Amino acid sequence: MRAAKTPLAADLRRAGYYPSLVEDVVDVALGGEQVVAHLVHLETTFFGSEVRRHLTALALTATRLVVTHVDDQPADGEHPSATALATSEAVPLSAVRSVALTHEFVAPERHRTGSTPTVLVLAVGWAGVSRVELAPAQCEDPDCDADHGYSGSLATDDLVLRISGEAEGPAAVQEAVEFARVLSAATAAAATP
Repeated sequence: MRAAKTPLAADLRRAGYYPSLVEDVVDVALGGEQVVAHLVHLETTFFGSEVRRHLTALALTATRLVVTHVDDQPADGEHPSATALATSEAVPLSAVRSVALTHEFVAPERHRTGSTPTVLVLAVGWAGVSRVELAPAQCEDPDCDADHGYSGSLATDDLVLRISGEAEGPAAVQEAVEFARVLSAATAAAATP
């Protein structure tokens, strides 16, 4: 990624969120592999008067999906300087278990073939992180006071991105659709013996 101005580097610079820092972190995680497709997603959230940013950079190579998250932490009483925390994970394509897409369309009756969704939600699961949600098991008898144990569910969506045309523009949604298309094809090819 360092040798030439790549499309990924250009998108990181356009996002404007510590681009040199993110490039360095992604470069280490890529380990010299060439990027086949990428997606850069910048989110801004508000906590009262505080503004926090979060960047997710996805880089697809021939063998792996490199996921990089960057968050900032403003200076406070304990930390006199602002900090950024950058985490990357390189997932073998053969380990990706699912690529789930939710397309939202406003006025679906006017949809035309090839139209860009209003919102795209991309969820990728590789079981790197599992979340268990437990609740007391319910009994149908309202007078029962016995312990029936617990019931629960296991969620393995390691990555969920929501790209909104209203917030980020239709071009951002279209870029996410194209990345999802390439990622889906790559994971299907990796799963085929």
